[in-house]
Amino acid sequence: MSLWTNISTAAARLFGPPNQDDGNGRAANVDEAKLVAALVALGAKMAKADGQVRREDILAFRQVFRTDPQTEATIGRFFDLARQTTLGFERYARIVAKAFRAQPGILEDVMDGLFHIALADGIVTQDEAEFLETVSRVFGFSEREFKRIKSGHLGQDADDPYLILGVDPDISDSNLKRAYRRQAAANHPDRLMARGLPKEMVGLATHKMAIINRAYAQILDERKSRKPRLA
Repeated sequence: MSLWTNISTAAARLFGPPNQDDGNGRAANVDEAKLVAALVALGAKMAKADGQVRREDILAFRQVFRTDPQTEATIGRFFDLARQTTLGFERYARIVAKAFRAQPGILEDVMDGLFHIALADGIVTQDEAEFLETVSRVFGFSEREFKRIKSGHLGQDADDPYLILGVDPDISDSNLKRAYRRQAAANHPDRLMARGLPKEMVGLATHKMAIINRAYAQILDERKSRKPRLA
């Protein structure tokens, strides 16, 4: 079951009728409920990071954190409560980080969702950038990894294709090819669809893939131009 399906399922348990079980006579898992609450709160506080929660932010949140229609109103009330302030967002980030510490790909999916919310109004402010960088650090991503993730959304550092691929300039051609294939596989829209990401997130993946492909092509062109020509 994907992260995003888990969010929907667990949210139904957390915000649904009292004493709702999982269909097998078991009560909703407390840790799972805590994780859902943390994800919803983190998304709400991301929407608040620039000081004002706009309609675009709310729509972006709903696109990323989809829930059962029966629980949407209650999720909305929880969102409204969490979006009042950004205080406490690091604590929620730590809950998510702990749940997926062995699955960095899922943590990057969450980062993609937060970037989607931050970009709802077309720009990422300094406060939003600091929020995202802090969450990334809590998730265990290095500074370089965060720059790579950010470049996939903002197109920044596009003049450094090595950064986009997360490699050093002196990497061998064979290792460069392997690094490119890893990045392409991890961000391919089909792979993300298999993980159950909403279609809006798949659109972001297509954008990221274009940046990754462009970076790899740029490096290959540069290296080809540097090779000595035969007399």
